[in-house]
Amino acid sequence: MSEPALLAKYLELTRQALDRVRAAPPPRSFLHGASDDFLSMARAYLSDAEHFRAAGDPDRALAAASYAHGWLDAGVRLGILDGGGDEERFTLFR
Repeated sequence: MSEPALLAKYLELTRQALDRVRAAPPPRSFLHGASDDFLSMARAYLSDAEHFRAAGDPDRALAAASYAHGWLDAGVRLGILDGGGDEERFTLFR
């Protein structure tokens, strides 16, 4: 059975989003630590997604990819991650 197209699309979208974001707060600020946490969670969920994909579990892979992107999107929306003004990959507040 072939992989669902939606899974491939969201894995690629999440990889692109992870490559694009950067920590927004100054390096020595408290919020910089929070941005590191958001990035860490996104990387962990993306890794899980790739594991589930390789294990032939597309449903869990899609769920994990969605969580990964959710961490990135929330970080950009809160302003602790900089998404470079990308309104296609992130939900910006203003």
